[in-house]
Amino acid sequence: MTHAAYPAARLRRTRMTAWSRDLHRETSLSPANLIWPLFPTEGHDEAVPVGTMPGVSRLSVDRLAKAAKEAAALGIPAVALFPHTLPERRSEDAKEALNPDNLICRAIRAIKDAAPEIGVLTDVALDLYTSHGHDGLLSDAGEILNDATVEMLVGQSLNQARAGCDIIAPSDMMDGRVAAIRAGLEADGFHNTQIMAYSAKYASAFYGPYRDAVGSGGVLKGDKKTYQMDPANAREALREVALDIAEGADSVMVKPGMPYLDIIRAIRDAFDVPVFAYQVSGEYAMLEAAIAAGVLDRNKGVLEALMSFRRAGCSGVLTYHAPLAARLMGA
Repeated sequence: MTHAAYPAARLRRTRMTAWSRDLHRETSLSPANLIWPLFPTEGHDEAVPVGTMPGVSRLSVDRLAKAAKEAAALGIPAVALFPHTLPERRSEDAKEALNPDNLICRAIRAIKDAAPEIGVLTDVALDLYTSHGHDGLLSDAGEILNDATVEMLVGQSLNQARAGCDIIAPSDMMDGRVAAIRAGLEADGFHNTQIMAYSAKYASAFYGPYRDAVGSGGVLKGDKKTYQMDPANAREALREVALDIAEGADSVMVKPGMPYLDIIRAIRDAFDVPVFAYQVSGEYAMLEAAIAAGVLDRNKGVLEALMSFRRAGCSGVLTYHAPLAARLMGA
């Protein structure tokens, strides 16, 4: 590729005015690129702050309905739900995941009643329901049982689809679960329910505040390295994505987000499929800590971080800063 040299080429020319910078901007960011994660909790008119995530609260179902209306007013197209399951409803076999009147199903119905135009994404994994905090069922020896877990995940997916969710998002990282869930949805008549697969979910240190929010941090036994990906691996992510696309995923996700922008770009370059990222709780908490310390401008920092996902190739981002970012973009 040949370029003119200075002084014929002065790249600052197009940066000299705001209108010119707008005209030459390569990447766009709008509220339509955001998904707002929310934490349902039991009770009425409850907003329980998550101590490790400043500005984020668990919300009772009635409050979730109001949040969904807020999302619609801000132009945010979808919310993602991660329920705080009470300890007494957790068990070794995660049976609460199959309860048609569990917290997540009640939250889905309330949101769809309040703001039917809002898309609802639901997490599919057993860590929200197991007493040991793992994403799958355990053998007596403590090994994750892949195939038995997949069978449970299909049931969990159908439970949530019947409640009215629009996107099933399996985050468990079990082998073969996308194909099994897709087959289950088709057999039950949910032909248009999407699957957004957590295809490249890493065994990351950035999940801690999230586990506090959903109540699984204190119960987790061991770690998740036998099923979540090694942070050192990039090529493996491409294999995971290829398998999930072949099994019927409509879109794929990378989690965490900013520490894995290279993975997002590699997937976007290799596959013609929508790629999403989850700006996870640890990323959010770090930004908030920098803001609180006075070393980062909140508005500029939040938007710049989100723009990095779009520049890397994301169609959209799950972010706890969604309402703030949407307001900033609408200002």
